[in-house]
Parts: sequence; C-alpha cells; structure tokens
Amino acid sequence: MPVRSITGKDKGKKGRVIAAYPRENRVLVEGVNMVKKHQKPNAANPQGGIIEQEAPIHASNVMHVDPKSGKVVRSGSGYAR
Repeated sequence: MPVRSITGKDKGKKGRVIAAYPRENRVLVEGVNMVKKHQKPNAANPQGGIIEQEAPIHASNVMHVDPKSGKVVRSGSGYAR
C-alpha cells in the first residue's frame, strides 16, 4: 500500500508499507526514515560494517496515496457522524 510521509526529515517521500506494528501504532515504510546500524561480522556479512535500514515511524506521520490519481487521501476517522 503506497503512503507519503507528511512530517519530519523525510517529508514528501513516497513508499510502500513493509510492516505495521498496531500495538505501538507505527509503520515501516520503504525508503523512509533510514538509519545507520553497526553490524558485527557474521556468516551472511563476513566483513560487518555500517548498514542503512528503515526504522518505524508513527502512523500519524503518513497518509495513504490514491493509486489512480497519485494524491494523498484522508483515511476514515473510525466513527459515523
């Protein structure tokens, strides 16, 4: 599902949701909120070093993107008026 970041250092960046953490109310978005992590050498990465990976951001800081028009849309508030 495509979303766009609406606040912070990555404001305006689009990406798809990789994972959702509803208990913490956070989402992991591809290419948004990249952080550097130091990794020890292991079998998969014998050299080790510094890798960049996504970190979760709060769900209120992203908005859904309409796939047809490409514009951001508001999601439902969860109650009827």
